[in-house]
Amino acid sequence: MSEQQLKETAAAIFMAGIQAVDPVNCIHSCLQVDQDTLYTKDSTISLNEINRLIVVGMGKASAAMAAAVESLLGEKIDEGLIITKYGHGIPLQHCRVLEAAHPVPDAQGVAAANALIDLVSTAGPHDVVLCLISGGGSALSPAPVPGIGLEDKQTVTRLLLDCGASIHQINTVRKHLSRLKGGHLCQHAPQAKIISLILSDVIGDDLDIIASGTTVQDSGTFADCMQIVHGYNLLPRLPASVSKYLQQGCSGQVQETPKPGNPIFENTTNHIVGSLSQALLAADEKARLLGFHSLILSSSLHGETKEVAKVLCSVGKEVRTWHRPLCPPACILSGGETTVTIKGTGLGGRNMELALAAVTELSGLRSTVLLSAGTDGTDGPTDAAGAFAAGSTQAQAQKRGLYPQKYLTNNDSYHFFQEIDDLFITGPTGTNVMDMQILLVDDE
Repeated sequence: MSEQQLKETAAAIFMAGIQAVDPVNCIHSCLQVDQDTLYTKDSTISLNEINRLIVVGMGKASAAMAAAVESLLGEKIDEGLIITKYGHGIPLQHCRVLEAAHPVPDAQGVAAANALIDLVSTAGPHDVVLCLISGGGSALSPAPVPGIGLEDKQTVTRLLLDCGASIHQINTVRKHLSRLKGGHLCQHAPQAKIISLILSDVIGDDLDIIASGTTVQDSGTFADCMQIVHGYNLLPRLPASVSKYLQQGCSGQVQETPKPGNPIFENTTNHIVGSLSQALLAADEKARLLGFHSLILSSSLHGETKEVAKVLCSVGKEVRTWHRPLCPPACILSGGETTVTIKGTGLGGRNMELALAAVTELSGLRSTVLLSAGTDGTDGPTDAAGAFAAGSTQAQAQKRGLYPQKYLTNNDSYHFFQEIDDLFITGPTGTNVMDMQILLVDDE
């Protein structure tokens, strides 16, 4: 295949993975309705015996998840409120859709989170609250504890993102500054039955990390938060209100997040309905149908993006040179969530940064293409899902006077790939299960 054909093939493999974690498929796999009976994986609910059915959701995929729920329950939904990212909302008939900012929260997110808390707080002992949770929910539903304002939360979020903190670390801190996350939603409806359907966007599918564990008992502590803050030397840069609050938590002056064994979780069940592993399995099947020898290398990629790029490219070189671990035509699949330590002032996201770091590593490798993209269809604060890097990319770029390392130093991957027309743009996919990488090494 030509490089262009390989790029198109990589895109087709990526989209096969997306289809496997489409919210409609995910919701329908774990939620069924037969007349007036609602079936979940572990419960049967007579809709005639409940007072109200309330649907709430938060996350980049929550609107699409709600559409799937509406197709099953329709008029049986009494009230609903969904919070999603700007541009990811879709028209719903029985749920209000509010849009907010991601990854740094904004005032719209605060208003939406307060509205969600108000709605959930009306749920009584004969009500069911169906929660639809996906990645991004944490930033999209900021509900700061008293004494901490939106600007303080924004500053903390930017500091954690820019220093390269992992999503586990970021959400550990977020939970301890929130009236909604870290299981707090259940405190607002302690008597209602709460069923959470969760689309995972974290490595290991840790329930208390996805969207900061809105309906899950929290295993983290204020001490963990302080360890993270000290580890990145952020304490001197934190807003005074945040620093004071975390220190009060460590000394026991502020109540911890709800822990395992807390009775507020007795009526709550949490179900993972879709994950990156499902997407990779579907991508693997598509690659094999297209004639490639295929291997899922890992669904747990993490660490500094530039270093991860080197590892993936070294696998491509091994395939090309020694036909290990697969013979060409080969497809190496991986996924996870890497981190970028921001030092420049450019525009980009971790997938485009990974692809940019791969440009030099792949240089001169014939019939080889790497696609790295976010499954939600967005990478950082851009309109791109990710980007392509190929064996000829560096030579083509240099002919135009573009030097990958210069753009990499400035964290300006978006403009590099925009200049050479190698951005991967899908628009919002309606789902969100972290990132995927497709490395294709064709016969020479």
